[in-house]
Amino acid sequence: MAENKFLMYKEKPLVRCGNEIYYGDMAEPFVVRFTILSTVKQGENELPGKVEVKLLKSDTQLPEKDRVVKETVKDSFYDALDFGFVWLERALKN
Repeated sequence: MAENKFLMYKEKPLVRCGNEIYYGDMAEPFVVRFTILSTVKQGENELPGKVEVKLLKSDTQLPEKDRVVKETVKDSFYDALDFGFVWLERALKN
C-alpha cells in the first residue's frame, strides 16, 4: 500500500497546487491557505513575492466566505508562513 508523503513544516503538511499552498491537516478544524499573488526573479529562480494568507475552517461544505476566519497579505513567503503558523496554532488550541 502506497503512503502519501508530504513536505512537512513543524509537524504539519505543506501541499502545493498551482499558486496555492495549504498548510495543516484537513482532519483538523482549521488550515491555512497561502495564495502567491506575485513572484520575484532571483537569479534563475522565481520566488514568491506578495502572498495572501487565509486561516480557513476545514469544512469544505461551507461557502468560501464562511470558511475565512482571518486574512492578510504579506510581502514574502517567509513572513506569510510565520503568520500562518501562529494563526493555525492559536486556532487549534481554542
